Amino acid sequence: MLEKFRLFQSSLLKNLKTTHKRYFYEELKNDEKLLGILGARGVGKTTALLQYLKESDIPISEKLYISADWIDGESLFDIVETFYKENGKLLIIDEIHKYPNFEKELKIIYDILDLRVIVSGSSALSINHAKADLSRRMLVKEVKGMSFREFLKFKYGFEIDSITLDELIKNHINIAFEILGKIEKPSLIPDFKEYLEVGYYPFYFQNQNKISYLLKLKETINVVLEVDIPAISNIKFTTIRKFKKLIEYICTSHPFKPNMQELLTKMDMPKTAYAEAYEYLELLQKAKIIRLIKSANKKDAILTKPEKIYLNNTNLHFCYCETQETGSIREVFFASMLEDYDIYASKKGDFTINGYTFEIGGKNKTKMQIKEIEDSFVVKDDIEIGDKDSIPLWLFGFLY
Repeated sequence: MLEKFRLFQSSLLKNLKTTHKRYFYEELKNDEKLLGILGARGVGKTTALLQYLKESDIPISEKLYISADWIDGESLFDIVETFYKENGKLLIIDEIHKYPNFEKELKIIYDILDLRVIVSGSSALSINHAKADLSRRMLVKEVKGMSFREFLKFKYGFEIDSITLDELIKNHINIAFEILGKIEKPSLIPDFKEYLEVGYYPFYFQNQNKISYLLKLKETINVVLEVDIPAISNIKFTTIRKFKKLIEYICTSHPFKPNMQELLTKMDMPKTAYAEAYEYLELLQKAKIIRLIKSANKKDAILTKPEKIYLNNTNLHFCYCETQETGSIREVFFASMLEDYDIYASKKGDFTINGYTFEIGGKNKTKMQIKEIEDSFVVKDDIEIGDKDSIPLWLFGFLY
């Protein structure tokens, strides 16, 4: 039963590159009996899992990688039980959401087999959908696309540690000087511009061709829209068309501060369909296609109008939008690097995070709009080093 899986595994491991590893690689080494790795399509989960399998000290006969789409009419539990009886110790199941009702069999595997299992799902939607059933058994780690720090590491091999937001705020001038000294380049700005366009998903480094990368990215997102979302929500094809209209609408806004009546019109929805529209927005956010920014006083309300709607990351702008508005790109980058923080729209300034207020702009941006606000900062594009209250935008790309 396991022969075909070992054959597929051998083929994948043969050409696997292990030089660079995503930021979450070390988290795969914990001792959790059942670990779930959640993330959007294209963020490098499969490569990281294969790297971990290959470099694990466990003998190759006692570890196995399978992808759920390799399972053709077989029982997942029967496959795992066979592996366990052959002295299996480590099992990795990729694309677990492609196996119907996977949560039921994972619970049985967890309860009766003494085996470490790591699963991944390209569809955050399906894993989130099943998380309630597995909550007491599976530790779930959500992973993001590449940060600017990781992009530089993949491109040049720079080993530079990530920083926390508090460290950045308190010591950004020294940190920026230290980073620029380590990389020994006259300027980071050209690399930062490249990152904004093509640096969020690691498959760019397969050939570093911008045109083919953006085409592949569009295909990847279309799979999410046309396959992943319908698989768990039973939406109709006409609704997928509404999602694509919303993406087009976001592209033309700088940034998109939604008027719900106008949004409903653009999505060809009835003017009273507020609840349905809010549910669609939350669905697209869980699919890592858009990002909703709410005001702090509405942070716990689901069916409420977000203050701003962005595409999930800057690469999606270059992929879907005919033109790119610089202000939107800056704000999208900033928000995408702070996904691990509670980020809200600010009445004055653009964002509030952990008690800090940030205004995002170009190198000539002043603090006039937020000068009366305590712990407020201007985040400037196109500068290498900041000063007391001005922080370079690129530096937020080192938060993970």
